[in-house]
Amino acid sequence: MTSLPTTPSPGEELMATPILQATETLSPEAEASTALIAVVITVVFLTLLSVVILIFFYLYKNKGSYVTYEPAEGEPGAGLQMESNSAKGREKEEYFI
Repeated sequence: MTSLPTTPSPGEELMATPILQATETLSPEAEASTALIAVVITVVFLTLLSVVILIFFYLYKNKGSYVTYEPAEGEPGAGLQMESNSAKGREKEEYFI
């Protein structure tokens, strides 16, 4: 009697076959290039982060710094003083061109 081949169940397959792991060692040149790439990426990231922080502090310190030539709230307006001075001394003059 010949037996028919059967497929093992997933649990039996793991137990029946030894686990082979391919341990691949990198050459020193490959390790050095990998380290160099990691260092370059880190330096670029830190540079961008520091530029963003510097821009944030610059914008925070210089927000809304502009000069207005308006009088303070307690002082009477210069426009009102000019109108009242001119109206007191003279009559309104009209000029025809």
